[in-house]
Amino acid sequence: MARENSTFNSDFLLLGIFNHSPTHTFLFFLVLGIFSVAFMGNSVMVLLIYLDTQLHTPMYLLLSQLSLMDLMLICTTVPKMAFNYLSGSKSISMAGCATQIFFYTSLLGSECFLLAVMAYDRYTAICHPLRYTNLMSPKICGLMTAFSWILGSTDGIIDVVATFSFSYCGSREIAHFFCDFPSLLILSCSDTSIFEKVLFICCIVMIVFPVAIIIASYARVILAVIHMGSGEGRRKAFTTCSSHLLVVGMYYGAALFMYIRPTSDHSPTQDKMVSVFYTILTPMLNPLIYSLRNKEVTRAFMKILGKGKSGE
Repeated sequence: MARENSTFNSDFLLLGIFNHSPTHTFLFFLVLGIFSVAFMGNSVMVLLIYLDTQLHTPMYLLLSQLSLMDLMLICTTVPKMAFNYLSGSKSISMAGCATQIFFYTSLLGSECFLLAVMAYDRYTAICHPLRYTNLMSPKICGLMTAFSWILGSTDGIIDVVATFSFSYCGSREIAHFFCDFPSLLILSCSDTSIFEKVLFICCIVMIVFPVAIIIASYARVILAVIHMGSGEGRRKAFTTCSSHLLVVGMYYGAALFMYIRPTSDHSPTQDKMVSVFYTILTPMLNPLIYSLRNKEVTRAFMKILGKGKSGE
């Protein structure tokens, strides 16, 4: 019974990613800077799309949801990491660990499906422009977005319940800067092999299936763009789609590396570096990629900025 209850008797220890050497201190404040840019960039994107009625279209609704997911993702991991580093504490409660796992996996899963929906949106807009308003009506777009959130949250609940159904009777030290279930499974004194196999299948569904939709959608889009008569239309289509494909490549490349591997093959150092990339760096790059290359977003920003100046 003591072994069964050991999971719930003490906090876990997050070993973190930085020590207090001058180099690591510089890197820590660099990460805080990236976090600040990501927080502001995604917040601005959500607010712009909400405030500007001309951006109330399916493409921008989906983009606002992507920014919201990225905003929640960085707030799930970075504040706790920063607090632990600055306070010298490494502990995280079981409830705190479960909360991080739930939000982290839910948001990653939701983003997987949302990126597939965004690819379908571009496919219908470019390949079926006359039927676009029917194929991507506000109701259909809302349902697809809701299903992305629901499927991601379902994955998060399953991962939390499964992860904490195992016993952790040995070391409580997690070789990471946040609670990620592969890092926890390494510490378990239970047999996790069956769960790892189920997890691998889930990852196939959550990652490979959306990737297949994205590849199929953009294969059709590229063919349609090549046959476009208008040079301006071709340029606009390539600009929009290349921004999305850049985000997809960064996101899925890191996710495939992290989760389509057995737990025994995970290296703590590699996991930390890859996690920094897609939990901190990618959320910063997403709003920059979409805003800097999107005239509508730039116009909306200048419009809101102009209103603010005129009101002073």
